[in-house]
Amino acid sequence: MGRLALWAALACPACATASNYLDPDGPRYEARYGQPQGQDPDLRVVTFNIENGRRIAEAVAGLRGHAALRAPDLLLLQEMNAAGVEAIARELAMNAVYFPASRLGGRDLGNAVLSPWPIEASWKLLLPHTTRIVKKARAAVAARVKVDGRAVIVYSVHLGSPLGLAGDKRREQAEAVLADAQRHPDDPVVVAGDFNSRAVGEVFERAGYAWPTKALGKTTAFLSIDHIFSRGLATRPEGAAGVAREVRDASDHRPVWAVLASPPPPAPGAGTEAP
Repeated sequence: MGRLALWAALACPACATASNYLDPDGPRYEARYGQPQGQDPDLRVVTFNIENGRRIAEAVAGLRGHAALRAPDLLLLQEMNAAGVEAIARELAMNAVYFPASRLGGRDLGNAVLSPWPIEASWKLLLPHTTRIVKKARAAVAARVKVDGRAVIVYSVHLGSPLGLAGDKRREQAEAVLADAQRHPDDPVVVAGDFNSRAVGEVFERAGYAWPTKALGKTTAFLSIDHIFSRGLATRPEGAAGVAREVRDASDHRPVWAVLASPPPPAPGAGTEAP
């Protein structure tokens, strides 16, 4: 047991272990409220860890009220439960898919992909390793979203925390997402979420992904851990990404956004492998 694990054990002697959802097919929840707002030359991506999915009304108010977060094409959420995802999808007129990864303290926790555009397919990607002490599993939620007629492969990600997982194992979780994305070589890809690390971004850069949020600074009180990566989508000039620091009452994280160029038309004969 390392120092971090020992500290956690001493600080939380009564902590229960998590129940993990290890079936790659479920549980799965979806919502269908999507209302695309018409053609736009840009692809707006927002990622938000809503801290145990507790303050949904505040999150909705922040997503509606902040100009940079309003009407995203892709909204990636972490630490969610099914009721919270349903509420946000309904309030913001979006489609949604949600897979919980674990259950702890009587609450499901997992990631979600939301979009006003059609979600054509979705799947849960089980990530390697469980965390120390509570033995929580992690899973990315992936979806194929048809944005203005063009498929985009999207991953909502929440990697293990430094307290629960060593850095090399967190990198292996990131590499598992990259390996899954390689099954879709002809489609643009967006990976976004809470990576519990800034350094793990180098794994995506080495794989050829753009990192528009690299220089944004802190996304929590002390750390820069919420990020957006893309492959096959042109990044906009500097200033087309940011942290919505004004949204403070919904979570211990701040929402992060980036504007990418809309996906190009598919190459002749290109196809997408089914999940």
